[in-house]
Amino acid sequence: MNHGAAIAQLQQQRHLLQLEYQEEKEAYRLHSQNMGLGRKVTRGDAWYPLRVGRAYYNSLNQYCIEVTRQSDEEIDHNFEYGKPVVFFNVEEVEDKAKQVGRIRYYGFTGTISFVDGDRMVVAIPEGHALELQNAPSPVGVQLFFDETSYRIMFDALERVINAKGNRLAYLRDLFYSHQRAETFSFDAMRFPWLNESQQRAVNDVLRAKDVRVLHGPPGTGKTTTLVEAINETLMRETQVLVCAQSNTAVDWISEKLVDCGIPVLRIGNPTRVNDKMLSFTYEHRFADHPDYPKLWQLRRTIREMRRKRRETGERFHQRLDRLKELAVELEVRINADIFGQVRVIASTLVGAANKLLDGQKFGTLFIDEAAQALEAACWIPIRRASRVIFAGDHCQLPPTVKCLEALKGGLGKTLMERIVENKPECVSLLQVQYRMNDEIMQFSSDYFYHGKMTSAPEVAHRLIHEGDAPILWFDTSTIELGEDERDNFREQFVGETFGRINKGEANLTLSLLQIYFQRVGKQRILDDRINVGIISPYRAQVQYLRRLIKKRAFFKPYRHLISVNTVDGFQGQERDVILISLVRANDTGQIGFLRDLRRMNVAITRARMKLFILGDAPTMTRHPFYRQLYEYIQTVRGQR
Repeated sequence: MNHGAAIAQLQQQRHLLQLEYQEEKEAYRLHSQNMGLGRKVTRGDAWYPLRVGRAYYNSLNQYCIEVTRQSDEEIDHNFEYGKPVVFFNVEEVEDKAKQVGRIRYYGFTGTISFVDGDRMVVAIPEGHALELQNAPSPVGVQLFFDETSYRIMFDALERVINAKGNRLAYLRDLFYSHQRAETFSFDAMRFPWLNESQQRAVNDVLRAKDVRVLHGPPGTGKTTTLVEAINETLMRETQVLVCAQSNTAVDWISEKLVDCGIPVLRIGNPTRVNDKMLSFTYEHRFADHPDYPKLWQLRRTIREMRRKRRETGERFHQRLDRLKELAVELEVRINADIFGQVRVIASTLVGAANKLLDGQKFGTLFIDEAAQALEAACWIPIRRASRVIFAGDHCQLPPTVKCLEALKGGLGKTLMERIVENKPECVSLLQVQYRMNDEIMQFSSDYFYHGKMTSAPEVAHRLIHEGDAPILWFDTSTIELGEDERDNFREQFVGETFGRINKGEANLTLSLLQIYFQRVGKQRILDDRINVGIISPYRAQVQYLRRLIKKRAFFKPYRHLISVNTVDGFQGQERDVILISLVRANDTGQIGFLRDLRRMNVAITRARMKLFILGDAPTMTRHPFYRQLYEYIQTVRGQR
């Protein structure tokens, strides 16, 4: 194998990651300096004002402070476990309505330990709690630039570039070459509760010595298949490592494994907080251990000795050192006990660098949602494993890359995609989907999956009501309007970040939904809990649509059944009815990031029984993908 080529490409990855790091750091600096506080709050990057609560040592001996968001607005936020934050207060507030004043940042950063609704626990350096508790003016908290994640990714790349004569070096050279991956050979096992392509995929995973890709298009039961593959692997191995890019994805797979009776240890805290989820976190297991009260007492004694520190001299230091030794011994024993009782260790990719896993080796690493993870992040857990199973769909959402130069250079290309290209024989495609009406599914299947997807019989012809057309494109350019009204259906820029909005299209989206609800009937919608997703690729349009829904009295009884979000916000979800507001409407056919077709694949495949697309056809259909989609919908309607 030519490992020189692999190393050259990994060095290029490192260079591109450096560009992304610099871009994001600079964007954060400008964001902090120039963006108004009100904007940070509405974007979900800051909470202000806060109620500052108690400070305490948690079970992991971190000094923590509890804070609660005081704002009564229902704003989605971006705070989650492991992210760094910085506290601030606002002095000389001149206009309370606009929240202007001088922001003063505190000279320390914290790390989010726990978030639940409007309550958050932040681990901070010792001795800073009083500053926050006794602050003279209201305190806020905002997300800080995530230096640690980048440091861990750079470290992982360095490690894989320098690997020699070990398993990591072997996998590196294999992944970057066309050499066939090795497999075991044994008769296929039967799993009657899975369909044929799912059974084949599980057998492929079991036979893989080095690597396998589990490719799961929308609605094909990727999680079900992955859980089965993990379960079967555990018949042969004592413990496996399961990782994903986001905390949400780790929670999802962990919960499914726990439901199968598999003991999971979740490194990090969950995003959805409930008793079931919390019970398998490391922090909870640690605090629940029978030896923990003894350790807590030791730690308390050590803290008190340090605080009082009346004695000095050798005797004091000997006693302190002895207590510290006892605490470490006890901690090691508790950890060995916890890790010895579980079969799956679950964490984010970056979380796999946790010192708790130091020295741990795993036969198999499963990476879920691998098509959304930067390559550098995937190498973090790979160094702990002998073989790697990637699961995801590279035809859906890609990783987020903010630097255009890095994107053009290929930073957005994932390790999973690289393996799909270099080793097509390593890919197991799931082919039967259980989500969508056949007419909704067919376009996506033809365009993205070489026509290989089929619909399960129970969903193929499922409709909300008899004679309903499962998929419609409402062309906003055909509405008869006066010239002054026509402007309402053009895209506009709003806000400091020049988000795009189309007010006419937003109002029309809700009017169409209202007409559809009236046709289906209130009782039927409420009894059958027919749920609706309204998707727009643009955040400004999403916020505008949310405001409109609140104002329209008609939707009051249905609000619990309607969610409005960006495409990214709907990843991995599905709804009975989906409405997509495309927003773009201009004379030049500019469609911006709607050219990222994978994003559109996600949007159109969220719908089970009914899909409305609202968009200006003359603008959108200048792009071949949208022209094909538009023509497909017209053809299907003509055939009905």
